[in-house]
Amino acid sequence: MYILKCANGKFYTGSTIDLEQRVNQHKSGTGSNYTRKHLPVELVYFEEFQYIDQAFYREKQVQNWSHKKKEALIIGSVEKLPELSKCKNTSNYKESKKKL
Repeated sequence: MYILKCANGKFYTGSTIDLEQRVNQHKSGTGSNYTRKHLPVELVYFEEFQYIDQAFYREKQVQNWSHKKKEALIIGSVEKLPELSKCKNTSNYKESKKKL
């Protein structure tokens, strides 16, 4: 699983069995439609897994994270991850829950 920082400041999360090749594809504009439109890209984080399905699972997990939570992971502030997972606007959460 890897995270790229795009020229627009946003993060792109992916998974691969060959990180170097995949990053080179992104940098050359052949990696994905999103990164092609937001070049240049820079590899800012990666995790290695024994099996690609584990990497894919982690990719999907991280893709749903906020920008701030991804930043905390990238800089190694793992102690901040639980706090960044909490709903910051609890009144809106309660209201939306009532409507269900």
